[in-house]
Amino acid sequence: MEERDRSSAGEDTLEAERGSMTEGDREQSSGLRERIRRSERENRRLRRDSDERKTVEEVFDKATNFALSELIARGEIAYLNGVVRSGKEARVYWGVAGDGSPRAVKIYLTASAEFKKRMRYVAGDRRFQKLPSSVRQMIRLWVQKEYKNLRLADEAGIRVPKPLAFNENILVMEFIGTPPAPAPIFAETDVDASDYEWTIKMIRHLYKKADLVHADLSEFNIFKPAPGERVLFDMGSAVLSSHPESKELLLRDITNIVRFFKKRGIYEKAPEEILQAVLA
Repeated sequence: MEERDRSSAGEDTLEAERGSMTEGDREQSSGLRERIRRSERENRRLRRDSDERKTVEEVFDKATNFALSELIARGEIAYLNGVVRSGKEARVYWGVAGDGSPRAVKIYLTASAEFKKRMRYVAGDRRFQKLPSSVRQMIRLWVQKEYKNLRLADEAGIRVPKPLAFNENILVMEFIGTPPAPAPIFAETDVDASDYEWTIKMIRHLYKKADLVHADLSEFNIFKPAPGERVLFDMGSAVLSSHPESKELLLRDITNIVRFFKKRGIYEKAPEEILQAVLA
């Protein structure tokens, strides 16, 4: 009997020890998991902070800060808010003018390698006889080119963001949308036959009235602020109708638009037929 009691007591003690060890292991394991989670969160924060610092350094280098200061001194803008659109070549910021009105401030990245692919849109343009010899010169010329293209389109009655000023790698334009949000683009909204007809009409007006081909037209660079309201943008690639590749680029624009609307169930003519109508 005593032996059984001692045995039972020993088993109870062993079970208690086992239970205590298991609970301790659980606590230790739980603590380890929490430390790992904290470490992962911290690493993510550090990576995010590093990316943000890299972005700021990439966009606001010394030359860009100087160009921005000159625009502020000229009264074109008073200050900048956050990024509203971001791409490989440029970032668009919500700027504010001295009177409080919003501005779209497009800052081209001076470190972007994408501009090496852009020479075809400059060579052959009679407005720019001297071709750039460096990326920074190319960007400066590109900003001037986009500003001039926007002015040509605007003066021809084509709805684009009104160009307001430029300096070095910075272009200041009308803000399309309700700050801080830019207007939605065709790719983000419902479109109908009237949007298709308007776009084809604007392609023709660009060519006939402004002597321009957008050269990069798609559902990603047409704003639709409201039903019945549309705005073409991203005019840096646009070439004069006298450009040696203008008709090839015009057909590409038309093909992109037909492809997009066809996916949305809107289709009337083949790109080649539309091209002939635009050129007629």
